[in-house]
Amino acid sequence: MDELTSQSATKLAEMICTRAISPVEVVSAHLQRIERMNPSLNAIVTLAPDALERAREAETIIMRGGQVGPLHGVPLTIKDTIETQGLRTTSGSRILKDFIPTKDATVVARLKTAGAIILGKTNTPEMAIPYETDNPVFGRTNNPHDVLRTPGGSSGGEAAAIAAGLSPAGIGSDLSGSIRVPAHFCGIAGLKPSSGRVPMDGHIPIAALPLSIGACIGPMARRVEDLSLLFQVIADPKAPSDHKPFVVSSDYNLRGLRAAWYVNDGVAPVTDETSRAVKAVAAALSDAGAETFEAAPPSISEGPQLWIELFSTASMDQLREFYRGHEDEAGQTVQSLLAVPAESNAGIRDLRAAIHKRDRLRGSLLEWMAQTPIIIAPVGAAPAFPHGTRRIDLNGAKLSPFRAFSYCQAYNVFDLPSVCVPAGHSPEGLPIGVQIVGRPDEDEFVLAVAAICQNRLR
Repeated sequence: MDELTSQSATKLAEMICTRAISPVEVVSAHLQRIERMNPSLNAIVTLAPDALERAREAETIIMRGGQVGPLHGVPLTIKDTIETQGLRTTSGSRILKDFIPTKDATVVARLKTAGAIILGKTNTPEMAIPYETDNPVFGRTNNPHDVLRTPGGSSGGEAAAIAAGLSPAGIGSDLSGSIRVPAHFCGIAGLKPSSGRVPMDGHIPIAALPLSIGACIGPMARRVEDLSLLFQVIADPKAPSDHKPFVVSSDYNLRGLRAAWYVNDGVAPVTDETSRAVKAVAAALSDAGAETFEAAPPSISEGPQLWIELFSTASMDQLREFYRGHEDEAGQTVQSLLAVPAESNAGIRDLRAAIHKRDRLRGSLLEWMAQTPIIIAPVGAAPAFPHGTRRIDLNGAKLSPFRAFSYCQAYNVFDLPSVCVPAGHSPEGLPIGVQIVGRPDEDEFVLAVAAICQNRLR
């Protein structure tokens, strides 16, 4: 059975379509692994009671020679911030602990239309806030590489489930690295798409302005080709590009592509192993024919502070409104945030200034990227940290977990697609991921480059 749970989603879809295996076998194998492994991880918090029934229906369609979609019979998991019809969706909040949506979020509906079978929902921090997955409804999720460490957040349950073979792939969401940080911590791949490429309806909390600038829903998997498969299913059509697209040749040659790499954003120093992982990705792309060079992109060091100016007040206003009259139901982390006094009206003027600044800096960055369409960057300063960490020690520099992942926040601020690929390990054997970043709405191209990189790093 473990042979099936170690397969990629792409391979499972192929094997099901050719009748080499049945959907019932695949779903049963994953349910058995969940029963065995999930108690120590707490990654999947709600199982879909109809998963086997859906698998039998999928098998019947195959046996009758019916039309099948690209994910026919493939089991997937969904982050517990995304609404699933008839299946509990809590966002880790006591207020929603019994909430059963009456319809699917668009992204879930598209997966089902493509033939996917929803296995269950994966754990998240309360209201998807910090980089550690823990909440008052379901408790803490553990990293499958070391249960004393966090799988990250806020898509930590999703990353842990995929890394442990409980699910071949699934869906997370990202406003400050919430797909890429867990992927990095757990040794899997994840895509932060360009904002607007994947519909965000049915996500709790909602991504209202100004949060819609940087918030997105995206795929997570062990292999980049699975990210591409899921993205094809869930994404809206690509918008016209201002740039002549770089075409990856049939032999996966990247000759003529310029790619810049950096390991210092001026905010957070990185571990030596993180630096080596970034350089390994640059070397892999160089081997594929790309021209790689060290250069910090313009504007990038100002991204993390802009994240605070753009998103923090809006997030807090949303949180206060959600818990109004129910503050006593909030968990410890949310209660501590609710205790902070609300911003005055000056915050609106500050937000306008931040938006103008962001647009100006983004313009400079995109002008630079016209000649250098790929950026290689750390996901963050360090690998997975122990549960409850308040400060990360980096050669004497003590950083908060939020500041340590400034490398992710910048690309939410500037709305660039970014793929995290596994690229190294720490001395303790913990995974280290690296970001491959591209220009707006060139998600498919970034995925193609990331796939070449992952194949050469194997």
